[in-house]
Amino acid sequence: MQFHLNGFRAGDPGLLDAAVPATEQGANLPAQADVLIVGCGPAGLTLAAQLAAFPDIRTVIVEQKPGPLLLGQADGVACRTMEMFEAFGFSHKVLEEAYWVNETTFWKPSDADSSRIVRSGRVPDVEEGLSHMPHVILNQARVHDFYLEKMEKSAARLVPHYSRRLASLVRDKDESNPYPVTAQFERQDDGHQGELETIRAKYVVGCDGARSGVRQSMGLSLKGESANHAWGVMDVLVNTDFPDLRFKSLVQSASEGSLLIIPREGGYMARIYVEMDKLAENERVAGRNITLEQLIAAAQRIFHPYTLDVKEVPWWSVYEIGQRLCDRFDDLQPEEVASRLPHIFIAGDACHTHSPKAGQGMNVSMQDAFNIGWKLAAVLQGRSPASLLHTYSAERQAVAKELIDFDREWAAMLSDRASNDAAAVQKYFVQHGRYTAGTATQYTPALLTGSGTHQALATGLQIGKRFHSAPVVRMGDGKQMQIGASFLADGRWRLLAFAGQGDVAAPDSPLATLCQFLSESPESPVKRFTPAGADVDAVIDVRAVFQHSHHMLALTALPELLFPHKGRLGLRDYEKAFCALSDDSQNIYELRGINRQHGCLVVLRPDQYVAHILPLDDHVALEAFFDGFMLDVSAT
Repeated sequence: MQFHLNGFRAGDPGLLDAAVPATEQGANLPAQADVLIVGCGPAGLTLAAQLAAFPDIRTVIVEQKPGPLLLGQADGVACRTMEMFEAFGFSHKVLEEAYWVNETTFWKPSDADSSRIVRSGRVPDVEEGLSHMPHVILNQARVHDFYLEKMEKSAARLVPHYSRRLASLVRDKDESNPYPVTAQFERQDDGHQGELETIRAKYVVGCDGARSGVRQSMGLSLKGESANHAWGVMDVLVNTDFPDLRFKSLVQSASEGSLLIIPREGGYMARIYVEMDKLAENERVAGRNITLEQLIAAAQRIFHPYTLDVKEVPWWSVYEIGQRLCDRFDDLQPEEVASRLPHIFIAGDACHTHSPKAGQGMNVSMQDAFNIGWKLAAVLQGRSPASLLHTYSAERQAVAKELIDFDREWAAMLSDRASNDAAAVQKYFVQHGRYTAGTATQYTPALLTGSGTHQALATGLQIGKRFHSAPVVRMGDGKQMQIGASFLADGRWRLLAFAGQGDVAAPDSPLATLCQFLSESPESPVKRFTPAGADVDAVIDVRAVFQHSHHMLALTALPELLFPHKGRLGLRDYEKAFCALSDDSQNIYELRGINRQHGCLVVLRPDQYVAHILPLDDHVALEAFFDGFMLDVSAT
């Protein structure tokens, strides 16, 4: 964590100097906003926390509920999401509180007595080396708390406006209107009930759940069908002789259905998903009037011969499995994409819903928001044209479609009483582990994703996939760390230069030549896209990794770009250069298949996805890539 750049300041370093006055709880909505976020769920708060990093962007977030969430329904936090939390600066808090999912066990009917269940398998929950972050379980409300704290401590001092129900949302037909979207909210808080407030916005993002009013205003609907299976879910404090209560466990009985155990944080509580009855065609689960007692009894039957003595149930619910998806995630018809720009977007459950057992809903929703957040910031700050926003629906709708397809197959497998094929279920779980860990998403070649022409230079950093971190040593202070931990959720692009064999950035070396081009050439994306007077890394953050030990290199001998002067006081930044570890099992070149002889340049998007891989000397391709979506500010 870096601070004191612009002078010493005592106190909490996470509490930034306020750039705007804090909004008081209960205050009226402002008349205008750059971005209006509707909904304080995981997607809405991820987006708000991302935009809070830009105090010059007026962000307003509105929620119908009267206050912060106290007990959430989602609890699984995938490895990829933990990597994202690291970028937001609160992964350490989640790691401290959460239950770590280490292993998954599988149970099936005994061959000797099918009325009894026996353990049939045990696998690591996440394959070794998939991420430096674990898969964890934590109450969704705590995740919200960490986001809210991040927002409140930001320079934007961003806080939600609660107790507001969206009454209407209309986009102006006049394309020249700088605030083309008008939203009206009905207040529901004491003393203001029934009052209407109107706010005009440049952009609106609906993060308001499966019954999204924003989506309805766009004329969109969730399309799909129910699998006609009723499931119950309960958080329980129990006494049991079942040995795997503190392991993630899938239990399949011979005739009573299946259940899934997700241990909860704190050491005592567990979440249990219980298969109930199959529903008739067009039947809704609400019509069954399933009670908590029925849910407990069903779980007890599946657990036979083990006992389940339920002491307390803090929360429970019943639901029906279904997968539904919107055709698009913005307010443009397909035929309008070439001629109009989007101004209204939807994210999370507003545009895709599915069963909870894959543990992907909250995770994919937050990744939606991370995707749109940095793009909105780039457009609003004048760094990219508004056409960049077309990429949100194109990228995330395809990801959601993959989620729907996976969830349909996984849910059907768990609900197939006829097969009871525990081995097949275990095999499927292992095969799709990268998907459930959130690391399988891959954006196809497009505006923000380069071709694979030079993929061989870094085979373990796949273009279009999230950056797979690895350990390094920071040259400036000898600290061993994950290099991904240095990529914060601050809207900046990253150029990560891996030096070739023997390259220590001496004059005329490939790395030094690259730094010279980036620092001095009129064609340099750093020169062209960084505003006058801003720090050299304000838009594009350049870092380097060397193959030599940090004991053999001198930071002060590196090019200025890797040891830059920054801030009001012109202080040096000691955290731009890193060295690979000597042990091949921990060496980033070996772990990520980076060409040792020539090295390479890895281009990272602000949401930590690998955008391109290029040779260190391919300056023309680097220029061309950034030309596709950034605006030249060097002449302004």
